[in-house]
Amino acid sequence: MSEETFLLPDVGEGLTEAEIVEWKVKVGDVVVLNQPLIDIETAKAVVELPSPYAGTVVTLHGNVGDVIEVHKPLITFDVGGDASAARAPAGAQAPAEQEAAVGEGRQAVLIGYGVANEDAVVTRQHRRQGSAKAPAAPSAPVVETATAAALAPRSTPPVRLYAKQHGVDLSTVTGSGRDGLITRDDVERAIGGAVAAPRISAPITGPNTTSRFVGRELESWSSGPKEERIPVKGVLRSMADAMVQSAFSAPHAAAWVRVDATRTMELLDSLKQQSSLSGVRLSPLTIVALAVCDAARHFPGINSSFDADAGEVIVRRSVNLGIAANTPRGLIVPNIKGADQLDLAAMASALADLVDKARQNTTTPGEMAGTTLTITNVGPYGVDAAIPILPPGTGAILAVGQIAKAPWVVDDQVVVRRVVELALAFDHRQIDGAMASAVLAHIGRYLHDPAAAIIAG
Repeated sequence: MSEETFLLPDVGEGLTEAEIVEWKVKVGDVVVLNQPLIDIETAKAVVELPSPYAGTVVTLHGNVGDVIEVHKPLITFDVGGDASAARAPAGAQAPAEQEAAVGEGRQAVLIGYGVANEDAVVTRQHRRQGSAKAPAAPSAPVVETATAAALAPRSTPPVRLYAKQHGVDLSTVTGSGRDGLITRDDVERAIGGAVAAPRISAPITGPNTTSRFVGRELESWSSGPKEERIPVKGVLRSMADAMVQSAFSAPHAAAWVRVDATRTMELLDSLKQQSSLSGVRLSPLTIVALAVCDAARHFPGINSSFDADAGEVIVRRSVNLGIAANTPRGLIVPNIKGADQLDLAAMASALADLVDKARQNTTTPGEMAGTTLTITNVGPYGVDAAIPILPPGTGAILAVGQIAKAPWVVDDQVVVRRVVELALAFDHRQIDGAMASAVLAHIGRYLHDPAAAIIAG
């Protein structure tokens, strides 16, 4: 017997630990290179780890719910007599190379472990294309293991848990998400035969779900325990640490304004009737995102951060636009890279992709890194305004309230208009009230007459 131990890797952004969400293998299983082994939850995302070895599982160094430190043993394999042949190719694969691999139809895998074997990849492609014909494999054990891994229903850990709790066999469910990903709504349909209303969070019914403070079902309130202690880990701990760091290290200030957004809503209604935009998911947030990016082009100081150690203000000339998203795992802030370079349709597409990934728990750590400017949209909850706390490393965050009918004075006449309240929280070390006010006024003018602003831009 020749043993190799897979140590928990740092999957990005200098993470120090991760929680075991789900084991995909058990002791005695024969695995192939890059076969999915485990789902782990870091402070930023749920990540699926592929196997860097081919061999037999000897030991699992942890149970579901355990928190493992980076570079500590995760799983031990018996790789037979030739360890080098069982090890994945050495050498790190850069993120850009991973994206290229996806674009070419190959499977992107964890940094450092190369690309999955072609048989498994082709099997996945056949499954996605609806083909019943699978390629031949070199040996019986490999065929069995690789095929099982490739044909397993694709879903996220919270969705798999939810399906298990309600007795739904995911192999009988057709996924409506990207590349056939099974979503919570798909499971809801399988349970009740109809699409359920969106929920803020999953019910707290088991030890492996992420406990939340909102979106609780009434049964949980009446029949659950009178007191619940919620472990502060994963996304919840990341959010708590970040908010404390920001609140007590940066001098927060805020400014706000009410805006007549009637023309924004009229423009959206008009655009949705255009056949060229029939597949584009347009929303008020699309226009707000364009307005924020336009403001950053005119007032670059708003797209900045304060480096206290170096005694410098870092002004960035590209906007990585963060969008605060409420997910079953907690609040996350993925961002749209280079958002200032996007037009209306591209921005709408990027926002839709960001929201879908957040809902399906497929957001990666890289998609949450490098935020320079943030929007939090509290309007869908029926809230008029909010003063948010800055995400660490950024200089400003815009809170957008609901767009509601309200009395408004036009040409000395009181009329009914669609009004929204905007609040900009900012780091007063590098952004003063004059700049913040100018930025808010710019965004307000954009929302007041978005068609003219888009044409001018």
